[in-house]
Amino acid sequence: MPESAAADRRLLPNDSDADGNLALRRDWETGDEGGSLVGRVSRMEVEAQNLRTFTKVYTFTQILGVLMLVLMTVWLVVYRGGFAWRSNPGLEFNWHPIFMLSGMVFLTANGLLIYRGFRTERKPKLKVLHALLQVAALVFAIIALVAVLDSHNLHTDAEGNPAPIPNFYSIHSWLGLTVIILFCCQWLFGLISFLYPGLRQSLKDWYLPLHQFFGMAVFLGAVVTSLLGISEKAFFAMPLISTLPSEGALVNCLCMVVVLFAGLVLHLVSHSSYKRRTTEEDVLLAAGAYME
Repeated sequence: MPESAAADRRLLPNDSDADGNLALRRDWETGDEGGSLVGRVSRMEVEAQNLRTFTKVYTFTQILGVLMLVLMTVWLVVYRGGFAWRSNPGLEFNWHPIFMLSGMVFLTANGLLIYRGFRTERKPKLKVLHALLQVAALVFAIIALVAVLDSHNLHTDAEGNPAPIPNFYSIHSWLGLTVIILFCCQWLFGLISFLYPGLRQSLKDWYLPLHQFFGMAVFLGAVVTSLLGISEKAFFAMPLISTLPSEGALVNCLCMVVVLFAGLVLHLVSHSSYKRRTTEEDVLLAAGAYME
């Protein structure tokens, strides 16, 4: 047997469906890897530079995400009295912004970034981690909803008499509820499409761009809703004075960090040069899915 033919035989995971597997393997090898040796070396250098840039931006983005949560915590503890549960509905409200920012913004962002941030891990493992991050984000959102509803429903006046505050009266609350509903739909459709073993690969391929688009749309919606909520809370909580108080400066810095964090997340997930490189394992897994 000629050497090239023997090499082709060794590339196959098994002898069944040989033509289809060999075609997929050759497509993979001659896609980004085709061309002269000089061309391959040049592409490898570009990919290495892109990876270094991605790592720096990714690390800076994570630092901003942590800073965002720290600034929110400082605001709520230093200026807004800290946290409590139903014993003090006014302070119970403070759980709402920290849990929403942690879940719907920070955890959701990391769910979007997980495939690029952990590009050497196996995709099946990352799919599970992606789904778990979204579950954690949803749990945080539910806790935040309970906190804000309790703070409204259990509100009392200066004499201690019940004085409930209406729920879902602002554009912030309308957008927030819409984002959470879309988030749940996105998670459910993603679970069925990518973790349910019986779905055809062709349907998964068709739905993937939609899943990616709506994932970024839900994330953007969560960011906008968070900024509206922070502004609304600051407007009602801070005194209306002509000079900018220290609390106001802190809130403005918090909002700027949220915007910068969101912008870098969208840059990382949309920039084509940062895309996870297709591996041999990915191709063989796809081949197996198509043959089922």
